[in-house]
Amino acid sequence: MSRPTPVLSGPYAPPAPSRELTAVSADGARLHVEVHGPAGAPAVVLAHGWTCSTAFWAAQIRDLAADHRVIAYDQRGHGRSPASRVCSTDALADDLEAVLAATLAPGEKAVIAGHSMGGMTVMAAAGRPGFQEHAAAVLLCSTGSSQLVARSTVVPIRAGRLRTWLTRRILGSRAPLGPVTPTALRILKYGTMGPGSARHVVEACARIVHACPRRVRHSWSRVLDLLDLDHGVRQLGVPTAVVVGTADRLTPPVHARFLASALPRCVGVTELPGIGHMTPMEAPEQVTGRIRDLVAAYGRGSDDATDAADASRAAVATGASRAAVETDAAVATGVNRATGATDSTTDEDAARIGEGA
Repeated sequence: MSRPTPVLSGPYAPPAPSRELTAVSADGARLHVEVHGPAGAPAVVLAHGWTCSTAFWAAQIRDLAADHRVIAYDQRGHGRSPASRVCSTDALADDLEAVLAATLAPGEKAVIAGHSMGGMTVMAAAGRPGFQEHAAAVLLCSTGSSQLVARSTVVPIRAGRLRTWLTRRILGSRAPLGPVTPTALRILKYGTMGPGSARHVVEACARIVHACPRRVRHSWSRVLDLLDLDHGVRQLGVPTAVVVGTADRLTPPVHARFLASALPRCVGVTELPGIGHMTPMEAPEQVTGRIRDLVAAYGRGSDDATDAADASRAAVATGASRAAVETDAAVATGVNRATGATDSTTDEDAARIGEGA
């Protein structure tokens, strides 16, 4: 059976890269990498989620590549990256380190955005030297660090053992997804997207998801079922923003709120009303705006942001004005006011940021 191809026109059609290369991971896995935009521009690295590919980021790439160097890669087994026998969070971290080393100069900084399993990739790599060398700031979209199956609301019944069992059977199914039919679109929309998602967006997303080989889908579902990256969240010391849709059934907002409480330098949680799990496709302007905002504040990797955060921590210790504590939280404020999204960065969150909790 032939696999669906991405849409060929419109905002979700994958743009042609200016350069393609292969990054080789620690275990020899080969990763397809695309580079878009002008050389020498601020770098952005995009890591997609489970069952997706670089095509998932088409809207962000098209917008950002005008004035950023955008690096996107296919996770192992996805898109044009061959499948591997090894499926683990350590492998995800190895792969991200390999992509960073292959595309960035020594010491060069980038804003790294991860959606779903891509966000988990970032958490898994947080303590790695190769990640710490290159990460200026991070955007975590629609992701979580643990208890993914237990907290999923794909099965609309009360939380408990039965819901967890049913969810595990659904997400871990070996059944082929088949062609992109009207019924397939309805199922995908229910499970992964908000109720107001337009048909052309759902179809573009379905073409990406249905192209993932079922063996790859099943193998990675087992990794997600057992995921425990809470320790990685606490190691993620760069400024980190979080985005989640309020209608996300796969990683509901409870995950985003935990991330905000555990991240050492959370710069805001944006909750997008009525948006589901596929935030970069459902709300492309908002997600791209958050990336641009992080690049503007931290993308060049200067020490100014770190110095300001250190000053804020000192201000808390000495009882100085609360305004000094809100240095990192200010990054979220402008974008959320512009988009009308809900920002859950409160005074308590600002104090937590300043104290380095």
